[in-house]
Amino acid sequence: MNYWLMKSEPDAFSIWDLKKMKRSPWDGVRNYQARNIMRDKMKLGDPVLFYHSNAKPPGVIGTAKVVKESYPDHTAWDPDTKYYDPKSTEENPRWFMVDIEYVSEFSELVPLDVLRETKGLEEMVVTQRSRLSVQPVRKKEFDIVCKMGK
Repeated sequence: MNYWLMKSEPDAFSIWDLKKMKRSPWDGVRNYQARNIMRDKMKLGDPVLFYHSNAKPPGVIGTAKVVKESYPDHTAWDPDTKYYDPKSTEENPRWFMVDIEYVSEFSELVPLDVLRETKGLEEMVVTQRSRLSVQPVRKKEFDIVCKMGK
């Protein structure tokens, strides 16, 4: 089993949106490294830390899990979406997505500043000023963050 952190701006898609929907595709990722993670490494049942980015303050707000493994991101084929990519086709998809399902909301947000100051999280990708929207997390890091949020 692998563990992940997925970033979303709360005014675009928040933990509360996911909670209402229960399950959602994680579409619109247009970074090759994040795409490769979703396409090649994310597996059914993998736990996810849900991170609110571009917020005041940014931080981890809850958890989700992968409920559908990688499949082509059809938003790349629609010229009316902001995620359109004319080089991606149904025959040769360039972009992929997974589906995630809501698991829990933390009783309080775990801010990025606190993550950076917490023992055991020194090597966590998000604390290294990474802009990557989908990133790996070690099990011990996942456990520490979940304990902080509950």
